[in-house]
Amino acid sequence: TIVIGVTMGSLAGFFGGPIDTALVKVTEFFQILPPLLFAMVLVTLFGQSLVVVTLAIGVVSWPSAARLTRAEFLRLRNLDFVKASRAAGGGNGHLILRVVLPNALPPIIVSATLAIGVAILFEGGLSFLGLGDPITMSWGLMLGQNRNYVLDAWWTVTFPGAAIFIAVLAISLIGDGINDAINPRLRKRG
Repeated sequence: TIVIGVTMGSLAGFFGGPIDTALVKVTEFFQILPPLLFAMVLVTLFGQSLVVVTLAIGVVSWPSAARLTRAEFLRLRNLDFVKASRAAGGGNGHLILRVVLPNALPPIIVSATLAIGVAILFEGGLSFLGLGDPITMSWGLMLGQNRNYVLDAWWTVTFPGAAIFIAVLAISLIGDGINDAINPRLRKRG
């Protein structure tokens, strides 16, 4: 998710013009697709392995990271330190990777932690529906296999569901803590 999103967003935000327009159109196309349905189609077409499930989650989840990265690059690309680096002879690759991207990282890192929570929910949903990796045990698979026993053995679905909830909540709180730690505007308030 983050690799695809940051690559697309940084190229669109840094170069602007027709490149920006084309990449924004691609991003918008992926945003209108129903993510869970598209992930289900990808897993059904390419197989139920852990690699395919991971790639399917990444393919359906990257547009939000791309939009955030693009917005940060649009904000940063015309600032004085970027102009100074360009005047000093920095090429586009240097400017993107060494000048603009490090300054755009705080919101991208927070977005990455939120994407981890979304990925856990996606994998749980796919496994619940029987589309996850059948040889890898997951909380979603536990929920799916035990849904018929909810009235007789409530704990078989309660504990895996609670584990998903706690994991997503913990990762979201970690992302919030990282944001507080690396965002200089928030440190000044405290």
